[in-house]
Amino acid sequence: MAGYELYTKHARVWLPDAVEVWKSAKLVKDYTSGDQTLFLQLEDGTEVQYKVDPRTHNLPPLRNPNILVGENDLTALSYLNEPAVLHNIKVRFIDSKLIYTYCGIVLVAVNPYESLPIYEADIIHAYNGQNMADMDPHIFAVAEEAYKQMARDQQNQSIIVSGESGAGKTVSAKYAMRYFATVSGLSGEANIEERVLASNPIMEALGNAKTTRNDNSSRFGKYIEIGFDKKHRIIGAHMRTYLLEKSRVVYQTHGERNYHIFYQLCASSHLPEFQPFKLGGADDFHCTNQGQNSVIDGVDDTKEMCSTRRALSLLGISESHQMEMYQILAAILHLSNVEVKEHSQDRSSILADDAHLVVFCELMGVPCKEMAHWLCHRKLKATTETYVKCVSKTNAVNGRDALAKHIYARIFSWIVGCINNVLKSAVKQHSFIGVLDIYGFETFDINSFEQFCINYANEKLQQQFNLHVFKLEQEEYMKEQIPWTLIDFYDNQPCINLIEAKLGILDLLDEECKMPQGSDGSWSQKMYNTLLKQNDHFDKPRLSNTAFIIHHFADKVEYQCDGFLEKNKDTVNEEQIHVLQNSKFDFLLKLFEGNEKTTSSSKSITGKSGRSQRGNKKTVGMQFRQSLHLLMDTLNATTPHYVRCIKPNDHKKPFSLDPERAVQQLRACGILETIRISAAGFPSRWTYQEFFSRYRVLMKQMDVLPDGKETCRNVLKKLIQDQNLYQFGKNKIFFRAGQVAFLEKLRSEQLRRACVSIQKTIRCWSARKKYLRMKQSANTIQRHVRGHQARCYVNCLRRTRAAVVIQRNVRMWAARARYHKLRSASVVIQCFFRTYAARKLYYKLVYEQKALVIQKWAKGWLARKHYQRTRANIILLQSCVRRMMAKKELKKLKVNARSVEHFKNLNVGMENKIMQLQHKIDEQHKEVSELGERMNAAAKTQAMEQERHCKEIENLHRSEQHAQAKAKMLPSLLEQLSFLQQELENTCREKEVLEEQRKIDKEQTQLVVEELNMKNSLLSNEKEDLDKLIQKQTQQLTDIKGQMENKEQLEKELIEERSRYQRLSNEHLHLEELHKDLKEELEVRISSGKEQWSPRSQKPESDYSSKSAECSPILGSTYERTSTVDKEPPSTVDLPLLLKLQRRVRESEREKQSLQRQLDEKEAQEENYAEEEKTELDLETLKRQELESENKKLKQDLSKLRKSLTSENSELMPPAVGSTTYGILLEQLTSSNEELEMRKEEVLLLQSHLVRQDAMKYKDSAIGEGVKLELGDLPSFQDLDRSTDIHTLNEDGELWLAYEGLKETNRILECQMQTLEKQHREQNEKLQDEVNTLKEEKEQQQKLLAQTLVLPEDARIEAGLKLEITRLTNENLELMVQQDKQDKAISNLKKELQLYMNKVIQFEANQKNTHLMTSTPAKAVSIPRKEKEYQGMLEYKEGDENRLVKNLILDMKARGVALSFLPGLPAYVIFMCLRYADHVNDDQRVSTLLNSVLCSIKGVIKRRGKDFGVSSFWLANTCRLLHCLRQYSGDETFKTHNTSKQNEHCLTNFELTEYQNVFGDLAVQIYRQLIKSMEDILQPLIVSSMLEQESVHGVLGSKPTGMRKRSSSSPEEEAVTVEVLLQQLGHWHITMCQHEMDSDLIKQVVRQQFYVICAVTLNQLLLRKDMCSWSKGLQIRYNVWQLEEWLSERDMSNCGAKEMLEPLVQAAQLLQVKKKTEADAQAICNMCAGLTTAQIVKVLTLYTPVVEFEERVTTTFITTIKDILKDRENSSTLMMDAKKIFSVTLSFSPSSVALETIQIPTSLNLGFLQHI
Repeated sequence: MAGYELYTKHARVWLPDAVEVWKSAKLVKDYTSGDQTLFLQLEDGTEVQYKVDPRTHNLPPLRNPNILVGENDLTALSYLNEPAVLHNIKVRFIDSKLIYTYCGIVLVAVNPYESLPIYEADIIHAYNGQNMADMDPHIFAVAEEAYKQMARDQQNQSIIVSGESGAGKTVSAKYAMRYFATVSGLSGEANIEERVLASNPIMEALGNAKTTRNDNSSRFGKYIEIGFDKKHRIIGAHMRTYLLEKSRVVYQTHGERNYHIFYQLCASSHLPEFQPFKLGGADDFHCTNQGQNSVIDGVDDTKEMCSTRRALSLLGISESHQMEMYQILAAILHLSNVEVKEHSQDRSSILADDAHLVVFCELMGVPCKEMAHWLCHRKLKATTETYVKCVSKTNAVNGRDALAKHIYARIFSWIVGCINNVLKSAVKQHSFIGVLDIYGFETFDINSFEQFCINYANEKLQQQFNLHVFKLEQEEYMKEQIPWTLIDFYDNQPCINLIEAKLGILDLLDEECKMPQGSDGSWSQKMYNTLLKQNDHFDKPRLSNTAFIIHHFADKVEYQCDGFLEKNKDTVNEEQIHVLQNSKFDFLLKLFEGNEKTTSSSKSITGKSGRSQRGNKKTVGMQFRQSLHLLMDTLNATTPHYVRCIKPNDHKKPFSLDPERAVQQLRACGILETIRISAAGFPSRWTYQEFFSRYRVLMKQMDVLPDGKETCRNVLKKLIQDQNLYQFGKNKIFFRAGQVAFLEKLRSEQLRRACVSIQKTIRCWSARKKYLRMKQSANTIQRHVRGHQARCYVNCLRRTRAAVVIQRNVRMWAARARYHKLRSASVVIQCFFRTYAARKLYYKLVYEQKALVIQKWAKGWLARKHYQRTRANIILLQSCVRRMMAKKELKKLKVNARSVEHFKNLNVGMENKIMQLQHKIDEQHKEVSELGERMNAAAKTQAMEQERHCKEIENLHRSEQHAQAKAKMLPSLLEQLSFLQQELENTCREKEVLEEQRKIDKEQTQLVVEELNMKNSLLSNEKEDLDKLIQKQTQQLTDIKGQMENKEQLEKELIEERSRYQRLSNEHLHLEELHKDLKEELEVRISSGKEQWSPRSQKPESDYSSKSAECSPILGSTYERTSTVDKEPPSTVDLPLLLKLQRRVRESEREKQSLQRQLDEKEAQEENYAEEEKTELDLETLKRQELESENKKLKQDLSKLRKSLTSENSELMPPAVGSTTYGILLEQLTSSNEELEMRKEEVLLLQSHLVRQDAMKYKDSAIGEGVKLELGDLPSFQDLDRSTDIHTLNEDGELWLAYEGLKETNRILECQMQTLEKQHREQNEKLQDEVNTLKEEKEQQQKLLAQTLVLPEDARIEAGLKLEITRLTNENLELMVQQDKQDKAISNLKKELQLYMNKVIQFEANQKNTHLMTSTPAKAVSIPRKEKEYQGMLEYKEGDENRLVKNLILDMKARGVALSFLPGLPAYVIFMCLRYADHVNDDQRVSTLLNSVLCSIKGVIKRRGKDFGVSSFWLANTCRLLHCLRQYSGDETFKTHNTSKQNEHCLTNFELTEYQNVFGDLAVQIYRQLIKSMEDILQPLIVSSMLEQESVHGVLGSKPTGMRKRSSSSPEEEAVTVEVLLQQLGHWHITMCQHEMDSDLIKQVVRQQFYVICAVTLNQLLLRKDMCSWSKGLQIRYNVWQLEEWLSERDMSNCGAKEMLEPLVQAAQLLQVKKKTEADAQAICNMCAGLTTAQIVKVLTLYTPVVEFEERVTTTFITTIKDILKDRENSSTLMMDAKKIFSVTLSFSPSSVALETIQIPTSLNLGFLQHI
């Protein structure tokens, strides 16, 4: 589209203005092509006309939409022009208080002249690792970009900081270096970052000075190369300086100062070390008082001197060298005060006793006369002779000043050399980042040689900048594969050629310097003659012959030729230098070493004239040109980054912008040239997705295609007809300047039309609603009138009906009164008669009862008498027996008393008593001291009581006086009393009247109450009858329910017993297989004879035994014994007996199987046939007896086998008793015997249990009459021993075992009953809740139904629909919640299924390996042994601590342990070993073990602490070990949580409180490492998931962005959503739960996680202007809600994590609330209690509208907020501390795991540990 089409009515443009440079105006009417006048209206309402040139059609530049104002990047503006750039910077700087703005690749920094809290370490960490486009503009963002490109591309970088004096170049460069020093980390050389930063105050002291524009202006250029190693850590630095302003040493204009170091010296002259320098104030010296402004406001030169000295010391410059440097600087001060007296026009002299000259010579170590002579004389050298000539006063003063400048330049160079030597690294530099802090373009009223060199350097830098910008534009177009043409940009090469080319200005200047009579005038004439006609950039002023004009890229500058030659030569009297070189001051000689070398070399060359020597010396211009070329070569070899500093005003007012000065600097620093280059191409760039999201409103439904790119192409072709105004790239759409504004205009119009349509519809709906309300009101009035008439008629009918009812009730009452009178008389007669009969019966019963009592007491007296006589006889007999036994005992004691051991025992007792007495004496002393303290306290309390009594007495006195005062008021009170008595009498009369009336009413109501009582009694009788019926029914129901529960319980018990029996059968089958293996092994041994086993046969044996140990603990306990015996050769055994034993075992197994079948049949028939069950019970008894007999036979066979093995006359020649073979066989048979006995006991237990159950089942039935079995009927174990008959039955203790099994069963049944009762109670509660809910719903529906019945039919239908919609909505929400829960449960089950599948696969693989290993011919059989009772400790040998630590800690794999082993297993194993060391009372073992564990855990955390799983695993185990140390310490506070068995396992010999503290510290250390590892993973996810990712689609808007739309520092990555964040949090939570970390500790970890999320998100929000919008606040609140839901799902809502998110929630609410009135401000202050004042103001300042309908926050509103919050006491910090770690609390959590039940898996290779 054509440009003039945008100039429509209401379009805004910029008009030139003399004061404000540019002024905004609005078009009053449309502009058409050919019009010569624009009709405009200014913002103040003034209408103006703008004349349009008909030839050029130069229309005023258009203004950007408000939505684009204040953008981070100037290239994001649709209209790229000078007023748009100025306005955007002004809005950001003044309104938003933002000093940084991007302009493409350039960072524009405006000096705020105020300290801002945006450079703290928190800000540095916030920018670290972030993309440049993602954060708000900042110097840290540029530094981060350079650092990342250096690390990624392995290419050197450079940051070019430029600007005029006072713009803040030095500060920007300093902050960039601080950023590198902070983020790069430590290198091999210590404190290298501090040294790099310490060079800044030194260079500022010697190279900075106060000017009229800046209090700390750098008067030299510097380029610092910061070197990095391969790990990108700072290893050193190197500094190069350019063009020090030496003239400032001897001359300053009004209002300026010399270099800071001189004023620091003068301010510190009172210090002792500076006394020899004889300094005074700065006003006392000529070189420091010329500016007449020796003090800078807010700067203390004394403190600055301390900072300078501290920095010099930090750089390693010794104190002596520092004092020597200060000595020379003091000498320069004195030299400036040396007075030169004029004798004639060409003669001058200095007095020999000049005080300052004397001090100067003393400080410099040179002769005073010689120096005074050469200050006023000069040596001239001819071809053959040398002359000494006097000089004039002017030349002498110039020579003195030249010497001072030369000395200062030497000191400056020496300082730079020292800094470079200190910062030089011995390590090879891998890459570097250069920071160039150089002067910007300067133009003054009088411009001299220094301004010429500065502007020459800026010309070179501008050329390099233009080429780099053009190159980036070209690369972007090529990357997107769009056609591009050569962009015309300003090339300043002709201006550079004018300065540095052959016969250029510098060349002519050097040539003139070589001429003997060269002068500034002759040089200017040469330039006029040579350059005036040849170069357009050179010009001559009209009114001057000693000046010239150069047309620079920024502006044309007029230079004065005076002083050019002198400054270019930079000559110093050689004789003065010789005097200084002959000094006795060593430090001065070091400074002039370079001069000596040049002097000696010049002297050695003969035949050279003085002119040739002057020709060999390089001029200042030549040196500067060479160093500038070297600098440009360095910059061209690096990737440049540009920072342009702007000085907002010349008065140093904070946040005040002078438009004229700002535009001047924007032109000078190349910002506008960047804008022009961007505007010449396609400055506006959108990705296809961003374009589609933004301009979706301009598309129709038919325009939207599946391919987004094709959709964008079709829409753009319709919207913009001219295809040259945009280009389609590979990933982006490129627009010409102004096209985005045109699209925004179309979008705004479309949205405006949509708004009008919505308003029309809403107004229609509102009018219709009003009409319907009026209609409904009329109907309501009619309804009420008709209702009133109907009610009047109804009331008449009711009154007639009431009269009839009253008559009926009165007649009924009279008849009832007569009836009650007769009834009461008959009742009284019956009462008296019945009373007489009852009294007679009572007297008779009392008589009989008293007779019984007399009989009872008589019989009792007789029985007691008989008992007392019998007891006396027994006591007499006992006394006699005891006397006899006591005499015998006395004799024994007398014999023992004479022995020595008795006296020893007595002495031992005495020692103990003495110790006890001593202890009692100490306690008594303590009690005495305590009593003394109590007496003192009592005395104090008594004194306090006395004081209190005195106060009470005083109060009583006061009350007495008060009473006397009241007594005076008594007469008036009596009068009032008499008046009140009269009133009381009147009220009494009225009361009597009322009481009479009340009595009458009471009588009437009493009659009514009697009737009601009668009715109530009848109803109560009926109610009692109904209650009795209900109670009977409920009792029957409870009985039935109890019977059903008992039946279900018995069925469950039978099922459990059946499963237990099946397990026993499986174990018995396994035992049979072992016997079979034993038989095969014996056959193999018999066949092999005395053949020895090979070592290879031992491997499957160990594998088989290890497998057995894993399958059953009983089998595993015998592995060592079998493995040790297998080394001996086998011998022959009695095989027939062995086979017979095997047959007997099989028969017993068959008997067990038949018993199982019979039990099953019994369970199937017990409901129908009670008689059959009794028979079956008898059969069970018979079977038990048969089984006992079979067991006896089995015992006999085993004894025969043992005898045959021990017999000497055996046919198979058994081995001799005591031989190894005999021991092997005997041990194996004994173990098999024990196993069979154990199985027999288990079968007997099962049988007795079944018999007991059946007997209890039929106890109350007819069958149970013959079976009288009670618990009390069972004889005790002692009674069994005494009874011979029972002993015969109980020869193996079967009955006792049965009784014990029965008791255990009862306990199990009780537990099951309690569990069922608890479940039943919970079900009842749930049902009760459901009933209550249904009741509430029913009541609510009834209310709604009643309400709807009153409504008319239409309203009733509408209300019904609303109710149905509400109900369906609630049901849908509930179903959605249930679906979410089911989905989560399914996902959890899938995970568990996957874990179980992995376990099954692993188990099958192990089974296959074991099968392969055990399939060898030589089989090893492990015979299981009987279970043993362990003591919960592990025995280990001395020196095994290293093996234990290696296998248990160092080689432990944390990921597999949590799923396969007992959680906390390493902690339990370590503690069990510790218990053994405590048990053997070995303190050396205890300390060695615990120290080894501590060191090993620390080593693991140090090596693998970044792995969250490892840290979590060892944190859980460390806490568990700490809890074990507390739980088993024996402390009463911990023993209360233990069982009796656990209390037996407490440590007995050592107090390990100190180790508890050490392990607590270790747990805290691991916790912090856990948090750090978590933060490293969490922080990259937070910003993308919480801020950047759009979870609520369609809510967020997108705005045009600039060239930095996507950072070039990192490739595109997959989007991270909040679901990814929640998955990561869930993974960590599952990991901690699998490791069984303490729940309190998990809550603290989650709380820390949520704090990090809140801190990082809020910090990013405060640093990103594009994120501060209404829609982003909605997005944040949605994400926070998801985090809260995550907490609720894991029952951690009360862990404090929600409170951690409160600042973020308040910030999101702040983005969404209304922000206009003072009431809104007060509401915001009350709402944002968790945010600091700085944070609230920052969010409001950064608030940016995303759509046109939003409004910015006004500065007035922000000021109101500040006024309200000024008294709030909170931190003034802007950023939250994202690195903060809350203190952890390790609360005690006892373990319920019994130590004696813990089994150690063989995979841990801890076979050297033995259970005790």
